[in-house]
Amino acid sequence: MMWGDKPYHSLDYELKQRYGGKVYKLSLTSGCSCPNRDGKIGTGGCIFCSEGGSGDFASRFNLDINSQITEAKSKVSSKCGKEPAGYIAYFQSYTNTYGNVDYLRTIFEEAMKPDDILGLSIGTRPDCLPEDILKMLSELNTIKPVWIELGLQTIHEKTAKIINRGYKLKVFEDVLKKLKEEELEVIAHVIIGLPGESDKDIKETISYLVKGIDGYRIDGIKLHLMHVMRGTELGKRYEQGTADIHEYSLDEYADMLIDIIEMLPQDMVIHRITGDAPKKLLLEPEWSADKKRVLNTIHKRFKERNSYQGKHFPN
Repeated sequence: MMWGDKPYHSLDYELKQRYGGKVYKLSLTSGCSCPNRDGKIGTGGCIFCSEGGSGDFASRFNLDINSQITEAKSKVSSKCGKEPAGYIAYFQSYTNTYGNVDYLRTIFEEAMKPDDILGLSIGTRPDCLPEDILKMLSELNTIKPVWIELGLQTIHEKTAKIINRGYKLKVFEDVLKKLKEEELEVIAHVIIGLPGESDKDIKETISYLVKGIDGYRIDGIKLHLMHVMRGTELGKRYEQGTADIHEYSLDEYADMLIDIIEMLPQDMVIHRITGDAPKKLLLEPEWSADKKRVLNTIHKRFKERNSYQGKHFPN
């Protein structure tokens, strides 16, 4: 089975089914910081996180929301073969629910106003969703769809400590249930190749997400390759030879990714199967800078492994 032109249930396919055409995400900046950077929980952030707060390609915060949207549209215009069905306003950098609820409501509502903005996607941490913000997000979700992207990365507490994540798994479990009770879509971010993690550890994280918590399950997943970037704590450890990461080859990564995808239920939307890092900051793996090659290799490996006959890809 193919989902459009891909052998997996991609976000691109899902949005075309919902809206009848191509939909693009516009990367915006809320101006929020992160409790793992400003000292509330910790400083320095997660060890893999750059100064851009995982939003190195997002619009500039010195622009108002409307100007950010205009700028972001111009960035994706070269990809548009024809007029898109619309856009998703994606608040990407740092922790976008770490702020005053009135301020957050203002910027989110501003982003939702244009008719061609079909919904919001908000990147955040599970420990930054207090009740007043949950209520506000639930209210916005009645106007246009609101997705909440949670940076889980791993279920393993040992790894979470190594990467300086700053919260326990129980926090993720509690907020997942609250978000689903409010009928918000939830996407979990998972990193493949975290320091000290084996393939078995990674697959345990995937199994956990597939099973769900007390009947509640994520709606989508983002699978990231572990990028080692200059200027991060992980980058410093890598240059010192103490990073303790498995340096996947492209073929190894493709095989691991296919193993993971075959574990997922067919209704779970796969929002990403790799990731981008600024080339000027990227230390490892160098092959990840050629995104077209990466995607072509992954799709080729699907065919070579005959994955269409597997659980996720029936004939």
